[in-house]
Amino acid sequence: MFIAMNRFKIARGHEDTFIAHWRQRDSYLDDVPGFVRFHLLQGPQTEEYTLFVSHTEWASTQAFEDWTYSEAFRKAHANAGKSPREIYLGPPQLELFEAVL
Repeated sequence: MFIAMNRFKIARGHEDTFIAHWRQRDSYLDDVPGFVRFHLLQGPQTEEYTLFVSHTEWASTQAFEDWTYSEAFRKAHANAGKSPREIYLGPPQLELFEAVL
């Protein structure tokens, strides 16, 4: 199993806008070979931001890498910049994990 996560620092007060953006977008993941599941997670808050994580599970590293070069990836990310930039406190931070147990 392979896990890909993006961490987003969302300015306080803009959480609903961020969640709505994810609810409305089409990810095209359900038809991608090797895709297992997706979660959008809301984490801790500071005075400045709320932490969110997009979490995808894949059957293998290769399945994830293949997706990043696919038409489904391009379509899913075509509208990524549509949400207002002021809600983000910096770019997302990608973290990749290979299951070892």
